[in-house]
Amino acid sequence: GGAEQKIGEVSHYFGNIGVVAIDLDGALAVGDTIHLKGHTTDFTAKVDSIEIEHAAVEQAKRGDSIGIKVGRRAREHDEVFKVTA
Repeated sequence: GGAEQKIGEVSHYFGNIGVVAIDLDGALAVGDTIHLKGHTTDFTAKVDSIEIEHAAVEQAKRGDSIGIKVGRRAREHDEVFKVTA
């Protein structure tokens, strides 16, 4: 297990498209790996793309609300960590 840094919380999960909306407390970039953790959630996912208001971006910062396709079930209020090592 490497180091992890909390970077946000899931605000919504769109089950029909497998996308999580995340309110960011920290920076995130395409290529990063995230770890989603909650009562029934515990998986890592590689960030292949980030969307802000339906526009693709390479990186996002604290205060942004972003969408990421994870293809796994997540839930509101799951914590999101960036795997840093």
